[in-house]
Amino acid sequence: MVGGLRELAVPFVVPGPCGVAIRDRLKHLTPQDEMVLRAVGAHQGALASGDLKARCADGLEHGADTWAARKRELTARSSSRIAGAITKATHDQWALARRCQAAHIQNLAAGIRTLRHRLSLPVGAPGTKRAAGGYRSKGEWFRKSRRLAALKARHAAAVAEWQAGRVRVVRGGRRLLNTRHHLTQAQLTEDQWRERWKAERWFIAADGESGKRFGNETIRVTPDGKVSIKLPAPLAHLANTQHGRYVLTSTVAFAHRGADWADRIEANRAVAYRIHLDTERGRWYLTASWQRPVIRTVPLETARARGMIGVDTNADHFAAYRLDVHGNPIGDPRRFPYDLSGSAGHRDAQIRHALTRLINWAVRAGVAAIGIEDLDFTTEKTREKHGRRKRFRQLVSGIPTGKLKARLVSMAAEHGLSIVAVDPAYTSLWGAQHWQKPLTTPRRKMSRHDAAGIAIGRRALGHPVRRRTAPPPHDRSDRARHRTVQAGPGHRGREGTRPPTTDRPPGGLSPNGTRTREPSASKTVRDAPSTQQWVQDSFTHTG
Repeated sequence: MVGGLRELAVPFVVPGPCGVAIRDRLKHLTPQDEMVLRAVGAHQGALASGDLKARCADGLEHGADTWAARKRELTARSSSRIAGAITKATHDQWALARRCQAAHIQNLAAGIRTLRHRLSLPVGAPGTKRAAGGYRSKGEWFRKSRRLAALKARHAAAVAEWQAGRVRVVRGGRRLLNTRHHLTQAQLTEDQWRERWKAERWFIAADGESGKRFGNETIRVTPDGKVSIKLPAPLAHLANTQHGRYVLTSTVAFAHRGADWADRIEANRAVAYRIHLDTERGRWYLTASWQRPVIRTVPLETARARGMIGVDTNADHFAAYRLDVHGNPIGDPRRFPYDLSGSAGHRDAQIRHALTRLINWAVRAGVAAIGIEDLDFTTEKTREKHGRRKRFRQLVSGIPTGKLKARLVSMAAEHGLSIVAVDPAYTSLWGAQHWQKPLTTPRRKMSRHDAAGIAIGRRALGHPVRRRTAPPPHDRSDRARHRTVQAGPGHRGREGTRPPTTDRPPGGLSPNGTRTREPSASKTVRDAPSTQQWVQDSFTHTG
């Protein structure tokens, strides 16, 4: 904390994506094909459930020996490659559960700290901008004291489970599991829910192997789109070709990144595949994924070389503004709306569409980077911090920060754009204070979010948010110090006196090079008061 304000983090260039995933639909499957896929998914899904149970039982005592023992047991019931894919997926799921458990403990601790602070204040004590005040009545104080005791008990139990290495995982998703008790609200029948529950617990996936034919030995896709599956040992009698493989009648043709995928499989480089069923539409899909080489991020100076587009993320739109290398806003603000209501697929499509428009505009503008806030609303979603402001908590929870950052980084990398993450502190406050009113005109309506986009872009460029420093003291000349901090140290003429804003060059010559009138002696008396006003225009010329 410096002067009541917290220290700001240094902007940085976000690393690029490390993987690629593409998907295509498996069309025109025969009933036999669907029967085989369902049998394979159910069999391997049962193996994955048992392996996850064994892994959770091991807890922190897990080691290489237990991993090898589990894999040997699965190999006898499937194959060595399928067993390796199942155990790897199990470890990834267990590690994800541990990270979620740690985040839950931190959330409980934050709530306990807030409750303790508010309970320590007198009833009715006013709050500040940075901390909530006391509770409004003795009844509310009593209820919050009971909630504090409940949070302490939950926190102690969570810490004990963390120390013991005990996690709680639901294969298929806890949300879908709880939907079983609310079928009417979900507009599902029991059979529909059961079908969806089974499909989510299936396991039809295989990791890629470099050096193997077409990059995968278990699920193989040829360059002409034929898909074949290596069946597990108990289902080998269902094979329709040699070596225990089943060839589907459907073919795939990846419209997006199809050339990249073809180059990999023809070079026998690793490609992982996953087959899943969309029960709502009754469609089967094949997803191909592979790792990309680590992309070295460009230096921050290179990302700033052609200006920046600052983006303010909101619950229903992106507010963006373009800035030059000196931090001056160019043109009018741009807004890219999206609607996050409806299903998850609709929300995801809305985010993709808004990001596509944003990136296309950045490409046309000729910038090399997009500045965005490094948002994390974990502490902002707690009911202890904002109390009765339920609508505000819902608004904050609706901003897709995690999905937004992942999609923006992935999509921007395909267009050669870098993403610069900045500290989100005070961007809306300072942006509205220094930029909203000066840029508002009868034809340009500036919102608080548009001004925040300018603040984010200036912070990404390394400039302070405020427009300029105040003129120097004394007689408002350059006697005390340089008049502004806008020009960089490498610009010529930055220490000189700013010329007057007229249509004539210095020296009293008109634009055509001829003097219009002779200088008058009465006009050149140095003791006469000056009528020239101090002009605060943009200093962008180089000499």
